[in-house]
Amino acid sequence: MFRKVSGALLLLLSVIILIWGMSISLSSPSPDDREEVVFWHFWSGPDGEVVDDVIRRFNQSQDLYYVRGVSMPGNNFDMKLFLSVTGGDPPDLINQDDPIVADWAFRKAIFSMDEIAPLEEVEQMRKWLLPSARKLGEYDGRLYAVCNGLDVRALYFNRDIVEQALRREAPDELESLEQLDEIARLCTRYSDGELTQIGYLPDPRRLWVWGSIFGGDFYDESTGRVTPDDASIEKALRWMQSYRERLGANAVATYRQNDQSLPNKMFPLLAERYAIVLDGQWRVRDIEAAQQATNKMRGTVTRYGVWPLPSVSPNGKTGWVNGNVFLVPRHAKNSKGAWEFIKFWTGIDGNEAEAARTCAAGGWIPVSNAVAESPEFQSYLQSHPLFARFVELAATDQETTPLVPGANRYYREVNNLVQRMMYNDDSVDLSKELTALAEDMQQHIDRIRYRSLYKEGPERD
Repeated sequence: MFRKVSGALLLLLSVIILIWGMSISLSSPSPDDREEVVFWHFWSGPDGEVVDDVIRRFNQSQDLYYVRGVSMPGNNFDMKLFLSVTGGDPPDLINQDDPIVADWAFRKAIFSMDEIAPLEEVEQMRKWLLPSARKLGEYDGRLYAVCNGLDVRALYFNRDIVEQALRREAPDELESLEQLDEIARLCTRYSDGELTQIGYLPDPRRLWVWGSIFGGDFYDESTGRVTPDDASIEKALRWMQSYRERLGANAVATYRQNDQSLPNKMFPLLAERYAIVLDGQWRVRDIEAAQQATNKMRGTVTRYGVWPLPSVSPNGKTGWVNGNVFLVPRHAKNSKGAWEFIKFWTGIDGNEAEAARTCAAGGWIPVSNAVAESPEFQSYLQSHPLFARFVELAATDQETTPLVPGANRYYREVNNLVQRMMYNDDSVDLSKELTALAEDMQQHIDRIRYRSLYKEGPERD
């Protein structure tokens, strides 16, 4: 009975998605002489306006295809996609920023690029992309997704606070992890026994970053096994825990909780609650807006800087990267048009200036050196020196979340574990927890593979 009800509900939702998709297409018909490309994305607000402009420029650049953008912000993007496939009306192109490429490729929910485009063009794209961008789209030796914007992490710091604590100019680079620890200690402040400013506090979501810096590997490609219990990853997590131990578990938890009360999800660095924060290039926009507002009020403008992550291990990466990727759903009606739009957005085939314009408008890191080094984008970087630091880092040896089926759940489970480790008491056995996580995730991935092998149907993440 439950299966019948579930099936009926799925069918109903599929019909709703189908009718909804048709209503969007019919509300503003495409030119009769063009092939329509339906593009689903998650951007809205100012970023959505940038996307609309890219679509407009592409539509004006040729006379074969007409891209129709559909903004779908919010959760359950994958459910909406699979329901649209079930309803027989999938989009031709989607953009995602979750680590789902391997999972969707494994389920055969998306095309590989060599299925929709000439092999020589796909190979040209692979060579043209930065290594970090290429890794975000490769699974099982094939390119299933094309990255159109990279997200890189580095250490923002309040230059005024750091230099006051050091009593000298802040360094341009951090020489070691110990130097970061020392600066963080000097910048931590108390008032009547209560924390009023923290020099630096590791974010539970960033073990992916620090584990890679410490030389750890979250996945062993030779054996096909996840390895969150890698000795270097455990070492990185113990270092992150050392901040909790030094500041006090309750104090850290309370301080983090108070971050949530900042107005309009304000970047905590701007509130001077921290001297140093690890975050991505999108925060440059927040910093510049705050500086411009202060300048208009004729106040003293706070100075900020960006440090690349310090080297910890000879085997360590320079950081961890993710980003936005284009995917073409299987059964898409116009995959050729989708491929042409992908090429236009990323800048290949002589479109570097157009791609530079897109990246500058959205504050996005280009996925190719050809775009990053173009005169148009170099002009943008001269006016945005903090952003330029992230562009430099994008071309270095960055790690990615492993591209394996179930990667999205793996990403979440690692973050959940670190959350407990950072804010709970010391009674938790870290080594046992990491081993248990490795075993649980390996069983989950093996189960996905088994069900696919015996055609028992895919398991949702």
